[in-house]
Amino acid sequence: MYPDLNNSCGRSRRLPSQHGLRLLPRTLFLLILLLAGTLTGRAQNPGTVSGKVVDSQGSALPGVSILVKGTTTGTTTNPDGTFQLQVPTTANILVFSYVGFTSQEVTLNGRSSVQVTLQEDNKTLNEVVVVGYGSLNRKEVSSAITHLSAKDLLRVGSNSPLMAIQGKVAGLSVTNTANADPNSTPNIQLRGVSSRSAGLGPLFVINGVPGGNLDNINQNEIESIDVLKGGAASAIYGTRGSNGVIVITTKKGTADSRIFYDGYTAFDFITNQLSVLSRDEFLANKRGVDLGGNTDWMKTVSNNPAFSQKHTLQFSGGNTRTNYFTSVDYRNAGGIDLRSSKEEYGGRVNINHTSANDLYAITFSAAPRYARTNLADYSGFNYALTLNPTQPVYDNNGRYAYITTGFFANNPVERAREVRSEQEIKYLDLNASFRLNLLDNLYSTVTIGQVNSSFRNYNFTPSTLTTVLNGSGRNTASQDLDENDQKSFEWTGNYALDVQKHSVKLLGGYSYQLFTSSGFDASNQLFPSNVLTYNNLGSGTWNLTSGVNGVSSYRNSSKLISFFGRVNYDYDQKYYLSASLRREGSSKFGFNNKWGNFPAASAAWRITQESFLQGIPWLNELKLRADYGVTGNQDFGNYLSLDTYSGYGYYLYNGVSYQVWGPSQNTNYNLRWEKAINFNVGLDFELLNSRLSGSLNYYIRTNKDLLGDYSVPNPPNIQGTTFANVGTMKNSGLEIQLNASVVNRNDFSYNLAFVGATNSNKFVSFSNDAYQGQTYIDVVGMPAPGSPGNIQRLRENTRIGSFYTLKSAGVDETGALQVYDRNGNVILANKATNDDRQFVGNGLPKFTGSLSNNFKYKQWDLSLFFRGTFGYDLFNTYAFYLGTPATQENANTLKSAYDGGKYARLTNAATYSALSDYFLESGSFVKLDNVTLSYTQPLKVKFLQSVRIYATSRNLATFTKFTGGDPDLIQVNGLYPGVNNSLSYYPSTTQLLLGLQLTL
Repeated sequence: MYPDLNNSCGRSRRLPSQHGLRLLPRTLFLLILLLAGTLTGRAQNPGTVSGKVVDSQGSALPGVSILVKGTTTGTTTNPDGTFQLQVPTTANILVFSYVGFTSQEVTLNGRSSVQVTLQEDNKTLNEVVVVGYGSLNRKEVSSAITHLSAKDLLRVGSNSPLMAIQGKVAGLSVTNTANADPNSTPNIQLRGVSSRSAGLGPLFVINGVPGGNLDNINQNEIESIDVLKGGAASAIYGTRGSNGVIVITTKKGTADSRIFYDGYTAFDFITNQLSVLSRDEFLANKRGVDLGGNTDWMKTVSNNPAFSQKHTLQFSGGNTRTNYFTSVDYRNAGGIDLRSSKEEYGGRVNINHTSANDLYAITFSAAPRYARTNLADYSGFNYALTLNPTQPVYDNNGRYAYITTGFFANNPVERAREVRSEQEIKYLDLNASFRLNLLDNLYSTVTIGQVNSSFRNYNFTPSTLTTVLNGSGRNTASQDLDENDQKSFEWTGNYALDVQKHSVKLLGGYSYQLFTSSGFDASNQLFPSNVLTYNNLGSGTWNLTSGVNGVSSYRNSSKLISFFGRVNYDYDQKYYLSASLRREGSSKFGFNNKWGNFPAASAAWRITQESFLQGIPWLNELKLRADYGVTGNQDFGNYLSLDTYSGYGYYLYNGVSYQVWGPSQNTNYNLRWEKAINFNVGLDFELLNSRLSGSLNYYIRTNKDLLGDYSVPNPPNIQGTTFANVGTMKNSGLEIQLNASVVNRNDFSYNLAFVGATNSNKFVSFSNDAYQGQTYIDVVGMPAPGSPGNIQRLRENTRIGSFYTLKSAGVDETGALQVYDRNGNVILANKATNDDRQFVGNGLPKFTGSLSNNFKYKQWDLSLFFRGTFGYDLFNTYAFYLGTPATQENANTLKSAYDGGKYARLTNAATYSALSDYFLESGSFVKLDNVTLSYTQPLKVKFLQSVRIYATSRNLATFTKFTGGDPDLIQVNGLYPGVNNSLSYYPSTTQLLLGLQLTL
């Protein structure tokens, strides 16, 4: 043994004895041997390491990423889970990572073969969910929030990234009635309609900045999307949280360098198209005169298929302290109409830096985007439905035919080719944050952001257009510019404390946002040439000769200032409580209501943490939640609570024109935000070794003080309406989300996800203490020909979207529509009055659902996504106007007018414009909405890690009884669902998308 060099009695150290000195060389020699052995062991790591990766059940895992730590050297496992990797002699640690599993580091210590078992990541407990001004592990969440990662998004070639989550979130309705228009944007609504005149869409928070620009995001940039549905989750955003909050987080850089490319080409083919009479059918049914031509107008005005392409290149890298993520993309897309197109260039840079001592962290993000578009002329398809098929496109001289007769009198090919309607779009999003870590459990963050958008519109109609040549003879041009700017400053402080089984997290903050909108427009006519189009408006002489100004401009702004706080508490990871309060002031509100309070509270109980549920092998997680929150809606125009003046026209006095000014609105000093009172109760669960997981939510939301124009007596009021807080609406529903790992074998897996939601709606009241009035209003006026009137009634204690028309009693022997009068007697529809109308159906869906099926076999992946909407009616506007023999002469009709069906029986023009439930049809449908097949090939090439090729088809098949085309083309969001009150028609398409992804 070695001698004790210290005095055991505590005396001073003595010099080593001669015997001890003799032992020193021996000790040093042993230490040298030990060190040399260690160095030799590292140096002798074999050049090749092989092995196998399996899951907790011993099943092989193909496609697992394996990297030598600190380098870019790596590989992936084969279909049988095996791998082989050349390892530098100085390397000693391998990092194994796989989606859905926890990453693992393995130390080699000279081994040439390793067996690695990856543990499944417990999604419910460990998944990070982004909430307002922070993030939580899912086990800590006590409100209704749906989390989607990048791998959950659908592959779609769309203008908006939110089309990638259509049907993925229970209660979130994403609709687009013109998917194949590259400039269209979806309509988004969460948990039903919530307002009359204020905004209906949710608030978007992008990288922590409220009010972010959704159109400035490339789908490939998205890391995660969190939908805050519960009132307690969205109340932290106060006056803008009433319609829910969607939080989008973009990708960040990593310590490992990566280059990623994604490119695709897409083809849109018209499907489920409305069919009209051919030339021969048109003449056989004596629909009009024979003009000698044979034109398929739908084919003539269509660009079928429409072609688009998109390319994305992303770079990421850095180290553990400083990293970056850069993305650039290019998209060029054409619509199925002759004119529309969009070409855009975009990019994003995210930079993150953490100081060496973790004292502070800095983030910076910049995202510019530029687009040039040609806007669609939706009327082209309207013309194509009704134009005489014997009418040629060109006359005998080869010029565009001048068309003056028919339901719509115009040449749609000429309009699409000759009339210019363009738009130039610029976006710039900037944000930066500085986080100071004062203590391990105390930090403060300052975030600044700017969201800027610019839209410049260009329009020109040449003098050579046949309708101009035969009309005014004047060419016309205009330009207008709309710019929007949002600047924000936010400070937050966070403190966390853990004491034994108690955990507390505190948040406090301040927010300031300034919104500015400005713009101008200028127009003129009678230009000396068509060459300069809209580029020299001053050369037109019309404004001068006619005394028209032709120029206008505007500028307005608003401010939001907020103070907010939140406390999260949990006891023993079993009981969770959260409470928040936001006090917010808005310059939009009336003098007496500038500030409002928005409280919220939620609680959760992880029942499986209780002793009485321990030891149940099939029950992995069970959590009961409840939350309550008050949110607001201030999405309406500026200055509506102030005294404003505007021009009342021009008047001559002594030969001089003077513009008269006066009050432009009734001032409402009591104007305030809409208020939504939200209650939600939910249950989260994981069963069968987490192979089945999901959540249930039941919600009730009552919207009070609805904003809208309210009729008032005139006089004493200056105007006949006042914008005021009047009315109450209520929505309730049940939501379910299920995820199941049905099969999980060595080479094959099958995962299933189901999303479903119900919605029950009631418009409670039109009146309040200050405004007492009507109990209903008739809405959705139908256009000419004829005078059809309104088709829906918005009435107290009634579901919105209620059709209020005559009730059909069939068709008589003369081909006239018969209806029931108010006494139940059968009369002709043209003899009925408004008093004979009644509630006959509803256009608001009662249930929406989707089913995702994901299959994986070795390197092959297949996903099938079904989506459906059920329990509602649609008014067949096209059949009403164009689908019966009674349709006006010299106009084409749908084939339904002569196919022997119900609409073919309406031959009597006397009842042509009578609104009844004869034209109501079930709108329920199921779609095979998205199918994606892909093949991924891992590679051992030095500069290429993997190649993935994929093919996607969108809107592949629709199963419905609705005869008016694709039921998805009729809007079901908003206050007037289930009816298209115009003949605007843009056909549905099936999209085929072929893509390639490279990972370097």
